[in-house]
Parts: sequence; C-alpha cells; structure tokens
Amino acid sequence: MSFEYAENADSKHSAPNTDRDDDTAMALKIVVAGGFGAGKTTLVGAVSDIRPLRTEETLSEAGQGVDDTAGVARKATSTVAMDFGRITVHAGLTLYLFGTPGQDRFWFLWDELSEGALAAVVLADTRRLEDCFAAVDYFERRRIPFVVAVNCFPGARTYAAHDVSHALDLDRGTPVVLCDARDRDSGKDVLIRTVEYAGRMHTARLLDSVR
Repeated sequence: MSFEYAENADSKHSAPNTDRDDDTAMALKIVVAGGFGAGKTTLVGAVSDIRPLRTEETLSEAGQGVDDTAGVARKATSTVAMDFGRITVHAGLTLYLFGTPGQDRFWFLWDELSEGALAAVVLADTRRLEDCFAAVDYFERRRIPFVVAVNCFPGARTYAAHDVSHALDLDRGTPVVLCDARDRDSGKDVLIRTVEYAGRMHTARLLDSVR
C-alpha cells in the first residue's frame, strides 16, 4: 500500500486564514463516501487547503473479478484505506475530510472513519446510482446526517434532484445537490450545505430530547 501526499499544480490553494482567535475556532469532521469511482478522491483533493493524503493502489487484473468497473472503465487507481484533506470554510471553521474506500471489501474501515463525524457527503454517479445505496443505508442506520451530491460526469445523463431523491428512496428533507467534484467552488458549496443541514438536524434532535 502506498501512502502519498498528492501534489497537483492545478489544485494548490492559498493557505487558510490563521489570523483568528483560536478560542473561537471550530473543527468538524466530515466523511466523504459513495460508490466505486464516484469521485471521492477528486472532491477531497479539489477542495483541500493542504496537499491531500491519498492511499491509492493501481487496479490490477487480480481485482477484476472483485471490483465492478462497469461505467468507470478508465479508472486506473482505487483508494484502499482513506483520503484526507482539510479546508477552512471561513475564519473559525475548519472541516477535516475523510474519504472512504468505495469497494465492499474495505467496508471494515467505515466504522473507524465515521467515528465522531458531524455529517457525511454521499457522492452519487447517475451512471451507477445503485452503488451509493449502501452508503445511504449506512448513514441512515447510524443517524449521521448526510447530503447526496450528484457528481455530474461529462456525457452522463442529467437528472433533477427530486428524481435522484426518489430513486434512492431518501428520507424526506435529505438534501440532494448537483456538483462537479473537480471544481473547488462546487465542492465547497456541497460542504457548506452539509454543515448547514447537519446543524439543523442536530438542533432538532436536541430539542426533541428535552421535550
């Protein structure tokens, strides 16, 4: 397994603003999940203020009978442990991003990666929408708020958010947003929506607990 810090000239961003009162700083953990080849590594790398930590291995012939690459035939590597990145959304709020591996054989890592997470982003590829069912079920069962982010791949058919919500049988109110995982601003918007939704959900649960 190779652990490396990915360095891409196109994805280098300015350092986060550190001119703030550390007493008011908040750090939140967000999990980025989804099916194989949905764009998790790409999203984390696009938004991260630091060089993202990636744990990728080249796809081999030995894995052809295990990993379903239909629809993502051009994919040459796969995350085998996690991706890690960090983004300062604004002064006082930093998000730590943990990307999960997409293959079923690495599911044993999900519990540890999700421990202490405020919320999750479930990346969906409409060409293989069924691949994110497992992630949706995982976070629903554990009552971890999540947003479904539909990664709009070039050439893929575009669906309205409510159509994706219906196809995934999401709980009422679960946000579905369209995004481009390669674009920093698009990815940042997804993360902001995720934090806002998680805040509303946690507040509602707290109020229910004291009634």
